[in-house]
Amino acid sequence: MGSCDANLLTSFGELPAFHPLNDDDIRSYLHKAVDFISDYYKSVESMPVLPGVKPGFLQDELGAFPPVHSAPFDVAMKELKASVVPGMTQWASPNFFAFFPATNSAAAIAGDLIASAMNTVGFTWQAAPAATEMEVLALDWLAQLLRLPRSFMNRNGASRGTGGSVILGTTSEAMLVTLAAARDVAMRRSGAGISSLAVYASDQTHSTFFKACWLAGFDPANFRSIPTGPETNYGVDPVKLLVAMQADAVAGLVPTYVCATMGTTSSNAVDPIGDVAKVAAMFNAWVHVDAAYAGSACICPEFRHHLNGVERVDSISMSPHKWLLTCLDCTCLYVRDAQRLSQSLATNPEYLKNDASASGAVTDLKDMQVGVGRRFRGLKLWMVMRTYGTANLQEHIRRDVAMAKMFEGLVHADGRFEIVVPRNFALVCFRIKATGLREGDEVNRELMVNVNKTGKAYLAHTVVGGRLVLRFAVGSSLQEERHILSAWELITKTISEMMN
Repeated sequence: MGSCDANLLTSFGELPAFHPLNDDDIRSYLHKAVDFISDYYKSVESMPVLPGVKPGFLQDELGAFPPVHSAPFDVAMKELKASVVPGMTQWASPNFFAFFPATNSAAAIAGDLIASAMNTVGFTWQAAPAATEMEVLALDWLAQLLRLPRSFMNRNGASRGTGGSVILGTTSEAMLVTLAAARDVAMRRSGAGISSLAVYASDQTHSTFFKACWLAGFDPANFRSIPTGPETNYGVDPVKLLVAMQADAVAGLVPTYVCATMGTTSSNAVDPIGDVAKVAAMFNAWVHVDAAYAGSACICPEFRHHLNGVERVDSISMSPHKWLLTCLDCTCLYVRDAQRLSQSLATNPEYLKNDASASGAVTDLKDMQVGVGRRFRGLKLWMVMRTYGTANLQEHIRRDVAMAKMFEGLVHADGRFEIVVPRNFALVCFRIKATGLREGDEVNRELMVNVNKTGKAYLAHTVVGGRLVLRFAVGSSLQEERHILSAWELITKTISEMMN
């Protein structure tokens, strides 16, 4: 050892020991964090839903450079409360009605906290046996709540099935991995190159779909957006889909992938899954169902018919982090043939080889996603189902739908407003009727801006049938009827002030 090394060791020996997992710190920090979370949920209703901050505000308040020396944990908590919380859009607020909800629950938060503490990296079964099997179990439980066919489940009775499932971060990932699988299946079957493959979705499908198509290597010239209209309540028309796929086949292209949606982002439109699957089957095209938001409703028997025909599709994804009380991120992807997915996504470097994987008796979840490393996401989903049970989860869905129906009734009863599309689930799309005095889109946008400026509610907008429409999405975990009524009172008060 040289003198420099010896001096370095001597220098380190003079420093106090650093123990980031000190027992006392773990207990103290987490108690303070839990107290903060509890206080946050008690007070979030009184906070402005949209913050009045400008870009760069946080660097100005917390500094542009990292600290060299340590500080008590209380300092970080003080800065969190003083600078971060006031700058947040409060998605947890019961006055949040924009987009789709990001639901949460005590059980999910606890599960995510424990998973973070364990910090397992579950790329293979051997690397995390319980985490892998917990994910498989939770997904099979959820499949049973949704009454999915057994062909989508990891376990088919006492044996391992041909289907499979995995928890991913977002619907975008679910689309991307299934597009990759469909791409490779089509190329092997047809012998065509990727430039000949075509993909299909309605013009109401989430914009991330065509982004995923581009990432998967499909030619943008072969992206087909099927127009929809009020005659189908903006669901895709299978006849129009058939015409588009036939035209491509005649032109020498290979119809490869169709994305059907249950609960579109703009208007909650539902594509006829069974009919879409029948059309796609004529061309051996992969069918994926995006049920990110509305899929959760199918745990209630009265909504399950929206998934009729799902036994004909190749994959389906839904996101409990939207409407099933399980915090981000949690998108559940089910595939009817897991091997087709793993053929496109599997990696098998020497350092990950092990007897369990080689046996074929276990699921290595790394082979069903883009990356290799992965979090212990299954725990929070299992915690939610294990703690609350099916009956409470169904009541949660039904209560939100009932509140949305109440809001819809209030809109119907006021002659100044109109419902633009029939309500599906817990989203109401409405707008001020054209008055002839001002351009319709302009006055609706002004209403939204004025409501949002108050901080007492947050609405979002979309465009349906060429008209700007206001979206009122019920479902925040803390929402009660009084919040719906208060929001409506604010809306009607605002429009009265605008008219005056």
